[in-house]
Amino acid sequence: MNISLETIRQRFKDQGLKSTPQRTAIYKALVETTSHPTAEDLYRHVSQDYPMISQNTVYYTLGVLQQARLIREVNVGHERARYDGNLSPHHHLICHDCQSIVDVMDKKLNEISFPTGLPTGFEITDYQVEFRGYCKRCRTQKA
Repeated sequence: MNISLETIRQRFKDQGLKSTPQRTAIYKALVETTSHPTAEDLYRHVSQDYPMISQNTVYYTLGVLQQARLIREVNVGHERARYDGNLSPHHHLICHDCQSIVDVMDKKLNEISFPTGLPTGFEITDYQVEFRGYCKRCRTQKA
């Protein structure tokens, strides 16, 4: 999905965030991919256009964007956190071997009824379903 700079600026403005070239580049890279990159992946990508950017800037920006609820962390047992710029309701396929994460868009999964017997006062605000297994490439390599 291509996102315009004006859309990014408006999203930042709506969340009270300053729109800097580096912040914009990191957010744009994240929103336009479905690969659920790590901070290091984003650094390598963005540093091609912004060679003076530091890894600390990327980590800091990811924290700011996450606090503003513009992105979410997808930490599914990986060594490093992965990030998702797709905030629409969706779920994930996760490969045990290569740790790839693939989006699953299924409206039926978005209609799951919440469990009964929750602690008093607990309010569910979001959920994601994770399917774990082995992707085709990893299954082929094992055969």
